[in-house]
Amino acid sequence: MKISRKKFVIGFLVSAFVFQFITNSILGNEISLFPRNGEWFPEGGSIAWKNTLATIIYPVKFVLVEPLSFLAQDPDPPPPLLLLAFAIYWTAIALVLHFVFFRLFNRKKT
Repeated sequence: MKISRKKFVIGFLVSAFVFQFITNSILGNEISLFPRNGEWFPEGGSIAWKNTLATIIYPVKFVLVEPLSFLAQDPDPPPPLLLLAFAIYWTAIALVLHFVFFRLFNRKKT
């Protein structure tokens, strides 16, 4: 199955933003796309299932969020700054993944 680069990047961006929103909403104290208090990796506390979920999710979240977590240090960043910065970063990741997957599947067919 061949997917265009544009569709792959758009799907990756939507998935990354949904992943970020869901993990912050489930593991954090507030429901938001980006945490207001700068706590990108909230602790589950004494709830066992949250600790287990955090252990599973944090390696993925570390790759998706950690390189740009310094942007949350600003107490009141301009509203589109975080969205734009993460969209550009995640687009670069998506393009690299698309290139790697295309090379793997293309080489496998020949």
